Amino acid sequence: MLIREATADDWPRIWPFWHRIVAAGETYAWDPGTSEEEARVLWMNPAKRVYVVEDDSGGVVASAYLTPNYGGPAARIANAGFMVDPDQGGRGYGRALAEHLLTEARAAGYRGMVFNAVVETNPAVKLWTSLGFTILGTVPDAFEHPRHGLVGLHIMHRAL
Repeated sequence: MLIREATADDWPRIWPFWHRIVAAGETYAWDPGTSEEEARVLWMNPAKRVYVVEDDSGGVVASAYLTPNYGGPAARIANAGFMVDPDQGGRGYGRALAEHLLTEARAAGYRGMVFNAVVETNPAVKLWTSLGFTILGTVPDAFEHPRHGLVGLHIMHRAL
């Protein structure tokens, strides 16, 4: 596996799993009908450092971004978003990418990382807590899950 910064040429390889994940409406608070162009702007925004994971065959199997969560005097708190191709889950790509981004965030001078809206039924909650994130609070009934109905959104944090 290779983790590297993404280039614009990676977007066509990110989009298929990005679209599949967001369209499922189970883990991200983005509109499931987000167009490809809107998605590219959301994910590949120049204000974000974007990374990809390539498997041994060179296929892009995961992606993440790192960006300040706030501006001004609070700009040293990072935010990140992660997506692993659902067909590639359970192979350690998400954990490796998360560990990589935590290292990158620390090296960039961030003091902590926060996730603003982690769907409480998202299996990644287990990953985040295993990596030292804590749930600061949960906004109840904030997310309309297609299978579970109304569920909460966690706000999670980890000091760096």
